[in-house]
Amino acid sequence: MRPFELTAPSTVDDALAAPGTVLAGGTTLVDLMKLDVLTPEHVVDITALPLRGVHGSATGGLRIGALERMSDVAAHPETPAVASRALLLSASQQLRNMATIGGNLMQRTRCSYYRDVTVGCNRREPGTGCPAVEGANRMHAILGTSDSCVATHASDLAVALVALDARVELVHADGGRTLALTDFYRTPGDTPEVEHDLRPGELISEIVLPPVPDSVRSTYVKVRDRASYEFALCSAAVVLDVRDGRIADARVAVGGVGTVPWALPAVAEALRGAPLTEEAFEAAAASAADGARPLAQNAYKMSLVRRTVVRALLEATEEDRT
Repeated sequence: MRPFELTAPSTVDDALAAPGTVLAGGTTLVDLMKLDVLTPEHVVDITALPLRGVHGSATGGLRIGALERMSDVAAHPETPAVASRALLLSASQQLRNMATIGGNLMQRTRCSYYRDVTVGCNRREPGTGCPAVEGANRMHAILGTSDSCVATHASDLAVALVALDARVELVHADGGRTLALTDFYRTPGDTPEVEHDLRPGELISEIVLPPVPDSVRSTYVKVRDRASYEFALCSAAVVLDVRDGRIADARVAVGGVGTVPWALPAVAEALRGAPLTEEAFEAAAASAADGARPLAQNAYKMSLVRRTVVRALLEATEEDRT
């Protein structure tokens, strides 16, 4: 790891004024610094900032401080089931005890080419190419890709939050702004180095969730090569409002297959009004891979994403169907 200067501001204003790379839990940043993928000269430790708490909002939803630990949010009684399950499946207990919610949303891709400084990578060094397009790409994305980048987004939590229609509160020196999480992330296009809409001089302060009625059923399903501490080959988050044996409303998002947490509005629309049957779920999930661009080694994700969505729908509605 290369030498760097560390500052540890105690107020948000001081943190916003401090130049450098932000450190929260450090579970991604420190790894990448050890690999020389990131080599900041200045690191700003924000762990002393008061960006904490899990509490109800004025609209009846939930507000989660960006510096809350993953383990604490997963265990909080007001955290929706889909988000709690995504957090529990996302990392080991040790990492969940360190990693923050804001940091989880900002984590970098686990693409092996991005993390290997001996090869080119457009995300790490724009203009050096994307070896994954023709290389080892079994784990890579099929949705939201471009010729410049096919890396998958790593966060399980972000997939669940997209299905919950979450927003992120951003703070800067002149005030703040709010973005839907679906607008926060950017697909690679011709600028894969620009992964999100967090601007210089801004911090994530809170994640805001809308109210979740008692009639809502939700879950998160993660398909991976091994059961412990592994990134998703495919995942699905479903949030369903079930009334009188039918789906009154639905939101569906998938991970492990997209360059960003990937919402599936067409699948959600097909579910609205549908009965709680496997046949109806399969029909709705038929469009889950629409627009996909499979590579030589990951075409299996075309059918896997459909099957994963169906599995999540069956799991979320199991009690209603028995």
